Amino acid sequence: MARARRIAAVASGAVLAVVLAGCAANQGASTDSGAASASADIPAVTTLPVPPDAQKPAGNGQATCSGVSIAFAGAQSGGNAQLGINILNGVQLAINQHNQANPNCQVTLKKFDTEGDPGKAPGIVTQVTSDSDIIGVVGLPFSGESKATGAIFEQAGLVHLTPSATNPTLTQNGWTTFFRALGNDNVQGPAAAKFITGKLGAKKVCVIQDDSDYGIGLANATNQALGAVAADCQDKVTTGQKDFSAVASKVIAAKPDAVFYSGYYAEGAPLDQQLVTKGFTGKFVGPDGVKDDKFIQQAGDASNNAFFTCPCVPGELLPDFASAYQGVSGGSAPGTYSLEGYDSTTILLRGIDSGIKDRAALKDYVKNYDADGFSKHFKWDSTGELATTAVYGYKVDNGKIVYIGTIG
Repeated sequence: MARARRIAAVASGAVLAVVLAGCAANQGASTDSGAASASADIPAVTTLPVPPDAQKPAGNGQATCSGVSIAFAGAQSGGNAQLGINILNGVQLAINQHNQANPNCQVTLKKFDTEGDPGKAPGIVTQVTSDSDIIGVVGLPFSGESKATGAIFEQAGLVHLTPSATNPTLTQNGWTTFFRALGNDNVQGPAAAKFITGKLGAKKVCVIQDDSDYGIGLANATNQALGAVAADCQDKVTTGQKDFSAVASKVIAAKPDAVFYSGYYAEGAPLDQQLVTKGFTGKFVGPDGVKDDKFIQQAGDASNNAFFTCPCVPGELLPDFASAYQGVSGGSAPGTYSLEGYDSTTILLRGIDSGIKDRAALKDYVKNYDADGFSKHFKWDSTGELATTAVYGYKVDNGKIVYIGTIG
């Protein structure tokens, strides 16, 4: 709660200025493609407060334990691997900091690559649950693989915290081992719609979704919030698709002010590039699955029209975290959900440091957890959803993704 209030206070002044400027700019806007020019004035937010009570992986340095492991299960390879790698680096940093500070409690990190594939993930998760040393898991990053493996975790009684899977139905399966460390798409969808029509000033929006559980769920939530603004321009793409000429032609003919792409960067990048090549001059808005430097690398100069929504906090704006993170990432800055991966691991480590040695006790510890992390306050309801959540905005500026504040 305190974390959310502090972030809101930092962002509120910038948001008010943007709203006032946007109102003035929109008075002369047309409804042709590219009309949402007010977005150019949205300023970057360059600092974030650090919660004074944020729990740290090191703890007090007095922990004692032996023979316990935490696992990361998620994409380390595949088309959208960077989203999983961002999380894994945060996990690794937390483990390193804990073990360095606690010589009598060396927790092992075991890594499992699901490739983000719902078809392969069940076999990988079965390996995870069969390892009796593993008493807690950070993962899985994607909604499809989470849906395919939740029952396996539940049967094994193995608690798992996802730093990034956002499909709302994941907490509607009766699982007691699943905890979501961020807001779901029923939160992100309406925030995205408000951002597109409010701050970006779009009067007409095209919504394009992929065929993943994530893309479908988020598109539904966003469409419900957009209503008539997007009713006449909808399309679908498939995972692995690279030719978007038909989609681009449909968008150009519709003349929207903005395109919202509900999916991942592997398809979002070439889609944006082909839209711009065909003459689209509006705004391209992607969610957390698109918000990655890989999107900019793959879309090239076309990415200059891009904005992102994400229930993730920019770890690069926390100097101590960002500096330490580079030590495990080969010098790269924190990415999408790096900080959430770090916080999720910290929660499991705090449980181990309290003397917990088994899966059942660690699950109960997470269920009753109530403390600040660096990204947000962590307290869950009975379904595994966070009690309070927020959504944040980002934009591409001079070839980099920059933070523009709280949007919902």
